[in-house]
Amino acid sequence: MSDPKFEIQMLHDRVMVRVERESEERRSTSGIVIPATVKMANRLVWGEVCGAGVGARTVKTGDKVLFNPEDQYEVEVQGQVYLVLRERDLHAVATQQTDHGTGLYL
Repeated sequence: MSDPKFEIQMLHDRVMVRVERESEERRSTSGIVIPATVKMANRLVWGEVCGAGVGARTVKTGDKVLFNPEDQYEVEVQGQVYLVLRERDLHAVATQQTDHGTGLYL
């Protein structure tokens, strides 16, 4: 007999995010190689929303969001690591069209 499969549904304003992991090293805009061992203080990262609770008002599944990955809850589902955080812990949402954006694009 096989184990039953359960669908994950986020509650309230919780958001499940898959972090876009960076490669071992980064390059600055001027081409300088930054090794992975360099620690940058309070660096925000981009991730993709994989689930959002019914109380989340601004984000939906598939959105790219900017957040601080430190001090968040981590969960592993089928070998993939996700972060669970509150919607209020997000700093930005990247959308294709907006009326009140920054004028910056990914």
